[in-house]
This record gives sequence, C-alpha cells and structure tokens, in this order.
Amino acid sequence: MAVQEARGGADASAGRTGYGGAPGGAPRGTHGGGCTCGDCPHGVREGHRRAVAEFLLLREEFAAGQGLPAAVAHSAQASRQWVSEELTQSAGLVAERGRAEGEAWLARLWRRAVATVWALVLLLLLVQALTAIGAGWTAARTAGLLAALLVAGALTAASWFHRARGGVLAPVIGEDNRLSTSRTVAAVWVLFVVYAVLVLVGRLAAASDHTQRDTLISGLELARGAGVVTVLAVVCAIAVLVRRVVGLRVLGQRLQKVRADRPRAADLLTDDSGRGTFADIQYAVISAVAVVFAAVRLARRPDQLPDLPWGLAVVVLISAATYVAGKYAEGGRPVILSVVRSREAGDLDAPIRTGDDIEIRGAGFVPPGAQGADRLSRMVVRIGAVHVHVPLVPVAGGFRNPTDAVLTVPVPADVEPGRVEVQVVTAAGVETNRYAIDVTD
Repeated sequence: MAVQEARGGADASAGRTGYGGAPGGAPRGTHGGGCTCGDCPHGVREGHRRAVAEFLLLREEFAAGQGLPAAVAHSAQASRQWVSEELTQSAGLVAERGRAEGEAWLARLWRRAVATVWALVLLLLLVQALTAIGAGWTAARTAGLLAALLVAGALTAASWFHRARGGVLAPVIGEDNRLSTSRTVAAVWVLFVVYAVLVLVGRLAAASDHTQRDTLISGLELARGAGVVTVLAVVCAIAVLVRRVVGLRVLGQRLQKVRADRPRAADLLTDDSGRGTFADIQYAVISAVAVVFAAVRLARRPDQLPDLPWGLAVVVLISAATYVAGKYAEGGRPVILSVVRSREAGDLDAPIRTGDDIEIRGAGFVPPGAQGADRLSRMVVRIGAVHVHVPLVPVAGGFRNPTDAVLTVPVPADVEPGRVEVQVVTAAGVETNRYAIDVTD
C-alpha cells in the first residue's frame, strides 16, 4: 500500500539516522548540536516536522481511499474505525513531538528575551546620544540611562531564574500556555512606571540644589501623575479579574480551554483558535499608544511623573472595560440540539437500531484551539452506559467528522434497546446536555 510504503520508508530513514538515538546507533547522550533525530533536545524541531509530515501523508492517502488493508476494506464501519485508529496514533506522536518542541522553545526563549531587553537599552543610548548633539548631555539623560540599566539588570536576573518557563515572559504566560493580553498590558505599564520613578530617583540623587530637590519630590505628587496612576491601577486590577473570571468560567463549564503547545506573539491579538478578536486587539493597540505617549511626556519633562491627560486615560479605561466585557461574553457550553439516524443514499427510512450511525447536531463540540487531530480524537459520546469514541473521517485538507456542529458515531451493540440518553464530552472535558433517543431491536 502507498501509505504503508511511505511509513516504512520513513521508519527506515529514521533507523538510518538513529531516530531513537544518535546516528549509527550511538547512545543518546552523544547527540550533538547538529542532531536531527527528533528524539533529543537538539532535534525536537526536526522530530516535530517529521511527525507532522507523516501524519499529513497518512491523512491525505486515507482521504483518497488508499492504504486500506484488505481485511477491513469490505466493511465501511470497520475501515472507518481502522483509519481513525491509525490517524489517532499518528496524531498522538505529533502532539508529543509538539509538546517537546514547545518546552525546548521556552528554554531557549529566555536568551532571546534578554537579548531584546539589552538591545532596547542600546537603542535608548543611541537615541540619547543623537538627541544630545547640539543640546549637550544632561543629568536627565544620565538618570534615564541608569534607570534603563537597572531595569534591564533586574529583568535579566528574573529571566535567569525563570529560564525554563520563558524567562521574562513567564509572568505573562497563562495557565493555557498562551500569552495573556491582560497580563502583558499590565506588565508593560508596571515596567514603565518603575522606569519613570527610577529616573526621578536618579535625578534626585544627583541634585545638589535644595530647590531642585523640592521640585523633583513634588513631581511625585498624585496631582502630577493621577492619569498614569489611575490607568496602572485599572490594568493591574483587570489582569487579576480576568484570570479569576476565566478560571471560574472554566470550572463552571461555561468556557472551554485547551492547552497550547507553546506561547506565540499572536496570542495577544487572537483567541485560542488563532482568529483575531476585537476586544484583545483594541485593548493592546490603545494601551500601546498610551504608553508611547506617556514615554514621550517623560522624555520632555523628566522632573515629574508623566501627566497622562485625562482624555487619553479615559480612552484606556473604556478600552479596558470593553476587554473585560469581551471576556465575559466569549465561550459558552456545548449543546446538543437534535439526534437523528444517519441515512446513506438508497437506505430506507427506519428507526435507530444498534449498529446504525447517528448524527448529533448542535454547537460547540470542537473548542477553540482543539482543531488538531490529537484533540479531536479525544471526543467521546455517551450513549446510555456505553462510551463511544468519535471516529476521525478524513477529507482532503482536514476532517469531515467530527465538526463543531455535527458528530457522526455508530450505536454499539452493547447499547440496550429502549430509551437512552446521548451526551457529548468535548476535548476540553466539558459535557453537553443530555438528549434522549429511542433505540429499537
């Protein structure tokens, strides 16, 4: 068979390159930085790519009706079950390799984050040097540079202690292994306010005149930075509130969450399925604009906290309220609307019997972020006391079954005739309502 030959070739290639060990059968500990076996930290990316390629090959071959063994080819249900099991096993390998790659990516991320932090410090130095031409170097520039060095040093130390969890990004990664928009916005405002206060501290330490020191101390009064302080308080409260809201909605089965393999920058602007969401985008963009404005104000008047205008502060607060409302509005429990007997072309109309396929219609069967085959294969339908795994039915480029609105499963022979209840359990572990059907002999 074409699929079996392809899989055999992949296995043979893996054996030649030492897929379960080093090339030539060397011990696993001898792997070097150029290893591509996929079974060690040096080759997790290559291992994931190989697993994905093998899975896609299987899916497309099965979708084209190829690769079925003769023992099951005579039965539609048997061949469907065999194909589903093969795809489930291959998808499990893809998921395992994906998790390994995600962990390795997080372990490497802290170095990139530290490099980015110090690159920003160098950029600040360059901007200060260029703007000092003609105007001269001032104490405010020195204080700004020293404050940046202190913040960068603190972030570097924190990144080292959390290097296994993404370095400086560890506090803004949610429980679902995605970047949290609310935590990221709050972290940016916290870092900016800390930097602004350190600038004032540096200027105060360098000030020798009593009048100048009094002016710098008065720059920390609430009347000067009421807008910034208000925004900081609100975004920090929202970061805590959103975490609480999401946690309660997940526990109450009103929101479905599946864990991602690794965080991505796009998480700040998208939902769990990777589609852009208005609430997240407007909150991140408006907050970024407000931070840039406050940074310019700090550069212009480094003797006080940035006086964020109340108009701009109110815009940020409205954006934050919209974001929270969006979090309350998203999600919802999956629901079964109807269950009917699946009828093939030419079949006679009849009641549901054991051995028949039933079509479950509803909404929310596939949670956001659970479109992968490994997640789809975890879906279960309870028919009475029998648990039926939803079979994967491939088509070119995806799956015909299951979908978010329709599931097709067989009624096992173990189901007792009579009135039984049907219930779907999604990949996120959320249960639908119970729907009663009649099964006849």
